[in-house]
Amino acid sequence: MTTAQVTNDFNKIVTGRRSIKNYDKSVKISREEMTDILSLATLAPSSVNMQPWRFLVIESPEAKAKLAPLARFNQTQVETSSAVIAVFGDVNNYEKFEDIYGAAVEKGFMPLEVKEQIQASFAGYFEAISLEDMEDVVLVDGGLVSMQLMLAARAYGYDTNPIGGYEKDKIAEAFELDKDRYVPVMLISIGKAIDNGHSTIRLPIEQVTQWK
Repeated sequence: MTTAQVTNDFNKIVTGRRSIKNYDKSVKISREEMTDILSLATLAPSSVNMQPWRFLVIESPEAKAKLAPLARFNQTQVETSSAVIAVFGDVNNYEKFEDIYGAAVEKGFMPLEVKEQIQASFAGYFEAISLEDMEDVVLVDGGLVSMQLMLAARAYGYDTNPIGGYEKDKIAEAFELDKDRYVPVMLISIGKAIDNGHSTIRLPIEQVTQWK
């Protein structure tokens, strides 16, 4: 296992991030470091703080072999990365309400009456929301946590690539997950780049921003 160099320089983290497609096969990220990276990622915001993201860390040769036929043209990332993280959104995320808000009360982050008010306010919402609308919610939240995961990885000295080209309708079942519950957001390969990647062009702010 390899421990990369951690940086707290946010500007360096952001400007140094590249979408890497080829990694150093000899570099394996430890379970401890991966847990730290995922933990930082989960500080991302989410709707009603329901944190619907669920991670599947695909790192063993057997799991990678199972992923490979689903990854379409992204074989190099699967083969050379330390792991590929499949990010899912749990449409039954409200089941974790007590785990989240009960702990908030226990730790003194909020009074019990506030927690009960929130629960009363949103219970009907979660009962009535359509599956389609909930999928929209978890995809937004999943995108937020995915970007934070990539930045956290960069802070730890690792590189990533977000992958949208894969068999989304097969990925959950392939890994024994309930496809009706877990919505695929993206795959994120992670490892140590064998080169520096390449710079890309970003549109000027004047072309993508309106001021009113």
